Amino acid sequence: MRTPDWVASPWRRRSAVVVAGALPVLAFPAPGLWWAAYAALVPWILLIRTAPTGRRAAYDGWLGGFAFMLAMHHWLLPNLHVFTFLIAGLLGALWAPWAWLTRRFLAGTPSPGRVAAALLVVPSGWLMIELVRSWQGLGGPWGLLGSSQWQAEPALRLASVGGVWLLSFLVVTVNVAVAVLVAVRASRAPALAGLVSAAVATSAVWLWSPRPDVRGDVRVAVVQPGVTDGPDARFAREEALTRRLAGQDVDLIVWGESSVGHDLADRPDLSDRIAALARATDTDILVNVDARRSDRPGIYKSSVLVGPDGPTGDRYDKMRLVPFGEYIPMRSLLGWATSVGEAAGEDRRRGTEQVVFDAGKGLRIGPMVCFESAFPDMSRHLARDGAQLLLAQSATSSFQQSWAPEQHASLAALRAAETGRPMVHATLTGVSAVYGPDGARVGGWLGTDESRAAVYEVPLADGTTPYVRFGDWPVHAALLVLVVWGVFEGVRAMRPRRGTGPRPPVNQAADRSSTARTTRSHSS
Repeated sequence: MRTPDWVASPWRRRSAVVVAGALPVLAFPAPGLWWAAYAALVPWILLIRTAPTGRRAAYDGWLGGFAFMLAMHHWLLPNLHVFTFLIAGLLGALWAPWAWLTRRFLAGTPSPGRVAAALLVVPSGWLMIELVRSWQGLGGPWGLLGSSQWQAEPALRLASVGGVWLLSFLVVTVNVAVAVLVAVRASRAPALAGLVSAAVATSAVWLWSPRPDVRGDVRVAVVQPGVTDGPDARFAREEALTRRLAGQDVDLIVWGESSVGHDLADRPDLSDRIAALARATDTDILVNVDARRSDRPGIYKSSVLVGPDGPTGDRYDKMRLVPFGEYIPMRSLLGWATSVGEAAGEDRRRGTEQVVFDAGKGLRIGPMVCFESAFPDMSRHLARDGAQLLLAQSATSSFQQSWAPEQHASLAALRAAETGRPMVHATLTGVSAVYGPDGARVGGWLGTDESRAAVYEVPLADGTTPYVRFGDWPVHAALLVLVVWGVFEGVRAMRPRRGTGPRPPVNQAADRSSTARTTRSHSS
């Protein structure tokens, strides 16, 4: 296929690919243009399909993936410096096979059959990228394309059926169809059919998927101290804000991540002060301790429930740590990161299992810490284990003036919709947010400029969503699609092409040639 003149120059093409790759970030907070996700991949796809070779397409995939990851994580630059580019470059390589696959199906003038196949195979390839980069060691599932749809009610209903994975598949499918409509007039019929099918499927889910069975509510207070000078000043501010909740008949009080900077067993005075607050407010308080433990070696980040008589014994140690922020992968090799950025000087220790707490007043809560709220499987497991309320304790203080706080807060909407359980996202410095069991926002956000305690009427719901019941089935389906396609390609490659059979032996060929000459001689 002929490359358009305006991208014939290598530098122009590279620049166009970088811009096209970064474009999807506009669908996420803070811009929050969620509707743009359904066309944001189109420029990138159009560039890939015009690549002169498969190798060039793979390069365009890597370069666009690098731009997307850098744009998605640009707020890490002041903290990780050069490592932000290193991480983006590493993750960007995941898009190289996807781009090769995209060109394989959409280059030139694809037949209607190829376009129909592309509507399944290309989104399936994208899901494999998201699956691989969701591994905690590669940074976790931050910026999954489907999570940009957290504000769209129909999309949240779809998430209850197939999680964020189904949303990503839908968004990529629509982008592929739009790209074909724009560039391949001869194959518009299957592209239109794909769009109609997506609309019908979404409508069917809207009509027939089970809705959360809301039964009662609880009053949950979120304490957000705001920016303070050190752990002692932060604790004092949290204490003052919590004291104002006395007499407000709350069922649970939640503090943010690292809200307590000392192990409570080592500092009984702090434990006594929190217990006094629990007595004054007549409710349990969920705090988060970021400190060296007294009963085992190492630093842990732990959700701890404190009642009127002190710690209840319920404790959850964070399991999935932030690379470089809370530990350095291969520290013996990459430990020098501490000298060029704000990387962890000492690795935090990991917890071993998720825990559901029995909070006061019969409420069962499932705590997560920080970016654990980005992992769909963690909230799903808590819901299956009986949690009525999901909680994420977070601290984005280092990224206060960036897009990170809003991006993080938006993830709780997806987790709530996926599980049919309300979710509270409590932070130290904002953004704090609460969502109902359908993913809809409850009350207002606490922004990064606020320091206060807010009380939310949170609806509780029974029942089990299809996503909780069946898990990550869209990922398994996408893997099956790719396997079937691979088998089909392998079988087709082994088939002899028409008109290219094995050549006869030399003597047989000579005999046939002689017979042919004799026949022509008799005919004449």
